[in-house]
Amino acid sequence: MRRMAEAREQYLTLDLALRIGEILLSSGAGAADTTATMLAITHHLGLRGVDVDVTFTSLRLSYQSDPAEPAVLLMRQVRHRDIDYDDLTRVDALVSALLAGEVDRDGARAEVARVVSTGHALPRWVSVLASGVAGAGVSLLLGADLPVMAVALLSAVGIETIKWRMSRRRLPAFYQQVAGGLLATALAMISTSLLPEVFPQPSLVITASVIMLLAGIGFMGAIQDALTGFYITAGARMLEALLATAGIIAGVSGGIAVARLLGADVGRLDPGVSGGFEYLPFMMFGGGLAAGAFALACYAPWRAVVPIGFISAGAVGIYQVVVLQDLGRTWAAAVAALAVGLVAYAAAGRVRVPPLVVVVPAIVPMLPGLSIYRGLSLIGAEQGNSADGVIAMVTAASVAIALASGVILGEYVAQPLRREVRRLEQRLAGPRLVGPLRARQRQR
Repeated sequence: MRRMAEAREQYLTLDLALRIGEILLSSGAGAADTTATMLAITHHLGLRGVDVDVTFTSLRLSYQSDPAEPAVLLMRQVRHRDIDYDDLTRVDALVSALLAGEVDRDGARAEVARVVSTGHALPRWVSVLASGVAGAGVSLLLGADLPVMAVALLSAVGIETIKWRMSRRRLPAFYQQVAGGLLATALAMISTSLLPEVFPQPSLVITASVIMLLAGIGFMGAIQDALTGFYITAGARMLEALLATAGIIAGVSGGIAVARLLGADVGRLDPGVSGGFEYLPFMMFGGGLAAGAFALACYAPWRAVVPIGFISAGAVGIYQVVVLQDLGRTWAAAVAALAVGLVAYAAAGRVRVPPLVVVVPAIVPMLPGLSIYRGLSLIGAEQGNSADGVIAMVTAASVAIALASGVILGEYVAQPLRREVRRLEQRLAGPRLVGPLRARQRQR
């Protein structure tokens, strides 16, 4: 009976850690943060030497109390992944309370069940409308006027609605991306045909919509997993990103082909062209608006929306100043992302959210949407320069990597300075964007 009671206690502890890890991983957290959080929970609840294995689609926990006893092994599959900052914030607060002794294991298990079973504090239509506002903010960042911003808002709302309905029918994300690209191109074609003098550059609408499609494809998580040694998970996330990008290629190229058959010209923007210093305030406002709206679309708490907007506006300003100094878009992205990483940890602590909730929305306006759109247009064109398209796509990839690595470097520097001013935190497990900073990990 005693052995059965001990086994039951071990099972309940492992099951709690596993369920929390599942929520974190499916809500956008990296594999390193998920692993460290699960280890911190099991260590706090009395289990030493727990083995954690996190991949893109599964989590595994194993524990062996004695070499003569069989190991306890638990697994869970992650079948649904979506950026959900509401669940992420609630679970992160629960983990902090558990490690601080403010809640026991049974209370934590009950709270996890409530997080999974209850809906969001915001209704669905607020998230959809926020996606539209984010699209309008991106179009302002790209130099659009009010009519183009209105069409971009409508396009982003339509794309989000289509993706939601297709997701409920369990259609793969690839087809959702295709539908989004087709819708963006169709609206650009219709607006240009009806009011050509109002919409001289319909590609602004397409580009804004494509950027919002690219915002959730996991570049940040893939780079973080790669930098922290989770190469299998990083490869899987990158493959998912490539499939999503292929869906955009199919959708945008198909829309452009239909437009040409109907005699319309959707045009193309040069990603190297931007406004001067006189346009910088509008770009910063557009970037801040897009970041705050994107955070709200992902169900981030209201208290974090305004700080995210200000942080992103400042980062966009840094990015544009470096670009205008002819120092290259990659270095501009790295410097701006480093600034985001440095301030995100302190800002997240003040508004009581994980740093990941601040970091990802703040860099969304700087994702290389123009380079990606131009590269896709050139590669998909029948009579185009494929070499220029490949160069544009390589530039986009370098900017995306610079953004992710810059943010993570900022977190490396900011977290030890924040937690221990007088000495460097030696037990820092990595660039922690979710979960407790002082996570105990078994040396491997």
